[in-house]
Amino acid sequence: MNRSGVPEPNIEYAPKHYICRRAEGKPELDGRIDKPFWQAAGWTDDFVDIEGDLRPKPAKRTRAKMLWDDEYFYFAAELMEDQIWATLTERDSVIFYDNDFEIFIDPDGDTHRYYEFEINALNTVWDLLLVKPYRDGGPPVNGWDISGLKTAVHIDGELNRPGADNRRWSVEVAMPWSILRECAADGRPPAAGEFWRVNFSRVEWRAEERDGEYRKIVNPDTGKPFPEDNWVWSPMGLINMHYPELWGYVLFADGDGPHSFALPEDERVKWELRRLYYRQRNYFADRGEFAKDAASLMQEGETWTIVPAIETTRSLFQLSAPSADGKSVFCIREDGLLWKE
Repeated sequence: MNRSGVPEPNIEYAPKHYICRRAEGKPELDGRIDKPFWQAAGWTDDFVDIEGDLRPKPAKRTRAKMLWDDEYFYFAAELMEDQIWATLTERDSVIFYDNDFEIFIDPDGDTHRYYEFEINALNTVWDLLLVKPYRDGGPPVNGWDISGLKTAVHIDGELNRPGADNRRWSVEVAMPWSILRECAADGRPPAAGEFWRVNFSRVEWRAEERDGEYRKIVNPDTGKPFPEDNWVWSPMGLINMHYPELWGYVLFADGDGPHSFALPEDERVKWELRRLYYRQRNYFADRGEFAKDAASLMQEGETWTIVPAIETTRSLFQLSAPSADGKSVFCIREDGLLWKE
């Protein structure tokens, strides 16, 4: 087991949600979002800082759209930008060393076995599968590729030319269900009325023109570039995208609906178990042993809806609580895996 502590996000539990509608027709991917294919898809809320209200709103607007059909999960993103640049051209490079757009997908919502995708303005991609979040020991599977992936980038301005009249760059991505179902419940694509957990991130570096190129601005105190900004759809409450439990809810809809989303009561049960998981991990990091009762993990004045049970050994623990209807039980263990019995 990873015996280190786990930072608890400083945020109220209110992930964003999005109604993903059925696509009509097949798109010709060119990176443009102003074509008829995307007209039926609404925009997400504008992205915010990864820490949410703890930080100012981003200086540049970012938003996304989603659609689905029997073959693909479609994504589009618009990134307003006066400095459009990219350097990385080899697939599976660490794309966030450039400005980039990122997609995260946890099909079954258990926080294990999920996908990460990154793309820069050169249409270079990095796709990988995470067996577990890094806090739980990872590891990332860099050799995993989205077979059949389709991507395109459109530049509204000029790439890598300081002084150009740059306005935005936009992205289109089509991911086939034949690959995404690998980590999904029952190994299948979603059905109308079901949701997957999804989030988006935009990495933005401070840059300046130097010698006719864009260069990252270096902090004179460290000799290294200033830390990048991370702008996201559903805020995380800390600077870490690898908390899948905080990603947004994408509800898949067909022509008959659903047309709205309400957070299922069981999602609140799962979140409260997750909070206790953070604290149990931190309790162990501080004391070298796990708490034997939930009261040791709950702070005075907090409101809880669950009555959890704890089982522990010297190196393992399991927390459990009844589902909202009392007909089943949710469990979470020391490596963060959450399941229903």
